[in-house]
Amino acid sequence: MKEKERRLPTDVSDEEWEFCAPYLTLMREDAPQREHDMREIFNALRWLVRTGCPWRLMPTNMPPWKAIYEQTQRWIRAGVFEAMAHDLRVLLRILLEERNAQPSAVIIDSRTVQSTPESGVRAGYDGHKRRKGSKVHIAVDTLGHLLALKVTAANEQERAQVAELTQKLQEVTRQNVEIAYVDQGYTGAEVAQAAAQNGIRLEVVKLQEAKRGFVLLPRRWVVERSFAWSARFRRLARDYERLAPTFAGLHWLAFATLLLNSLFR
Repeated sequence: MKEKERRLPTDVSDEEWEFCAPYLTLMREDAPQREHDMREIFNALRWLVRTGCPWRLMPTNMPPWKAIYEQTQRWIRAGVFEAMAHDLRVLLRILLEERNAQPSAVIIDSRTVQSTPESGVRAGYDGHKRRKGSKVHIAVDTLGHLLALKVTAANEQERAQVAELTQKLQEVTRQNVEIAYVDQGYTGAEVAQAAAQNGIRLEVVKLQEAKRGFVLLPRRWVVERSFAWSARFRRLARDYERLAPTFAGLHWLAFATLLLNSLFR
């Protein structure tokens, strides 16, 4: 597809597709199983995540919803979107920000996403937010780029996810992370020890005791901005997915989309 033939703002440009195609190609272009153009399927998936359309209500000028869904599951199981996001993050840090390829400092936080009938089977109740749904735990670098992510029921504690998140952080950054900034929900000796076992020191950024209205917290505002970025993708505004890995995979696709925009704009 040529640049002038792009139909929707969410479609990939020729430059973007040249970058994405090697990640997305899980079989030969001429494989007998392939019935639909891979670029068209990828464009349709990007449109779905951005607009929040249900799978079964995809427009008729796009590939069938079942083909899009099944190919999406293959990409998610293969870790395609996660690999793409990590490589884009490294490129942006080096080329545009003139920083080291891997960060030494990160920010960890979570947000609770309202459940729907599709995701309600695995939903939990967050008593603090007074909301039933899923909790998305993420770690980002100081630029707000996604490094690690985990989806749990909303009643799961942030502290319980630190060991897995910090281990994943060191895997994707080649043991380069030294410090993680967190909020007061991550206090305690056990959680600090869980992070220390992976070579990461937790630093709690505390909220001022006396405050009025919104307070911009040092370091921690970066992860809040990352959550705001993901909220632009309406499919992520609520948990519409029956499977938690699908919800997590669409988050990786959203951040890969943001990074592509930054790299090729």
